[in-house]
Amino acid sequence: MVLLSTKKAVSLVCIGLRYTAHLMFDDEVFLFACLLIAIVKADQGTYTVPNLGKRKRQILNAGGGSWDIAIAMLESEELKTDYVYGDNKTGDSANFGIFKQNFFMLRTSTSQFKKYTSPASYNVGSILNKKLAQDIKARHESQNFYGADVWFAGHRNGETGIHHPYTQDITDYKNGVNWIHNQLMSNEKYLTDDTRFWIDVVPI
Repeated sequence: MVLLSTKKAVSLVCIGLRYTAHLMFDDEVFLFACLLIAIVKADQGTYTVPNLGKRKRQILNAGGGSWDIAIAMLESEELKTDYVYGDNKTGDSANFGIFKQNFFMLRTSTSQFKKYTSPASYNVGSILNKKLAQDIKARHESQNFYGADVWFAGHRNGETGIHHPYTQDITDYKNGVNWIHNQLMSNEKYLTDDTRFWIDVVPI
């Protein structure tokens, strides 16, 4: 669905350029211009997901807010936890809940998991896949513990991110979440309707 709407947008822009290009540029320049536009258009967008509004309201009712929706929206289409267990990772790198919080961050900054000092205990984090309120509470506690910038860094890249919070990759991730959040806040209906905003951020 995203690709289809993106192609339509690119086609319309390219049609508009062809008339201008015919007057001022050769075909090679025209094709290059269209390629650049295609790259830009493919970076971000929006579409509707059935019942997404219901899930957004569940997040809000469980103590979440607009930032929680934005962070989860970057991770999955339906704001759910039906991805591969642990996000196909183990130990401190294992991810849980709608935000895909890594176990390192959970066990170093949240009341629920601080008693677990070993990465080998990571399976206890799976409770967040089932308990939405606990998931949201853990994210809030973790961010309050580390502060927003360091939390984003650790959320993105675990312990390495904590020690190096301003890499380009982490900045790109934060920018992605910020963009989604800005779209959500542009109209209050986006916090409760079926609209999903997406932006390309390289998965790790």
